[in-house]
Amino acid sequence: MYFFLSHLSFVDLCYATNVMPQVLVNLLSKRKTISFLGCFIQFDFFISLGLTDSYMLTAMAYDRYMAICKPLLYGIRMSRGVCLSLVAASYIYGFAKGLTQTILMLRLSFCGPNEINHFYCADPPLLVLACSDTYVNETAMFVVAGSNLMFSLTIILISYIFICTSILQMRSPEGRHKAFSTCGSHLTVVTMFYGTLFWMYLRSPSVASVEQTKIAAVFYIFLSPMLNPLIYSLRNKDVKRAIRRVIQEKLFVN
Repeated sequence: MYFFLSHLSFVDLCYATNVMPQVLVNLLSKRKTISFLGCFIQFDFFISLGLTDSYMLTAMAYDRYMAICKPLLYGIRMSRGVCLSLVAASYIYGFAKGLTQTILMLRLSFCGPNEINHFYCADPPLLVLACSDTYVNETAMFVVAGSNLMFSLTIILISYIFICTSILQMRSPEGRHKAFSTCGSHLTVVTMFYGTLFWMYLRSPSVASVEQTKIAAVFYIFLSPMLNPLIYSLRNKDVKRAIRRVIQEKLFVN
């Protein structure tokens, strides 16, 4: 679990640093610009890391399924080689699809005014600026986003159906509590991740839709990576004990 969690944290860190430095530059300077090359590099990493993140969460769901439903086979089925393969496949597939989307976006013409109605370069705001026909790009965006999100989410849901069935069959209340505790953090992260992505991508790109997705983008790019370590840390008894102690000290002082 911690092997996958370390890679999820790395992807989250890359995701935030892909956008945040440019946002800070724009906030601190009067001239709020980004180069054409810089914009498309940001676009490529945004798509690639997003898809990698989704399949990393899928691999984590399968890992939880094996740990709870097939504990005796866990050491064999989730060997180091298998874990490395799942992580490598997530990175390779994510960056391959990201490169494909970037090449499709580069074929469009942008004749100005090239003002991006957003704080980062992504497909909906860039498609609004294009002068040429965007039908292929819009179709590719819906197909890639829809198929990948639905495929990965379906695997996660199927895994959790089996997990819940196994948990409900456990006779020990402590065993059920431990199993639910193990899966609770992952389910919380999955809900935040897929909820915001579905809101952002499975809509027709327009000025109105871009405006409405800005809040979801802030949550997805900045708040979610920041909350993920806290959500997973709350499973740790020492972390919970420390938080409880700090709260009690603050209340006692007041």
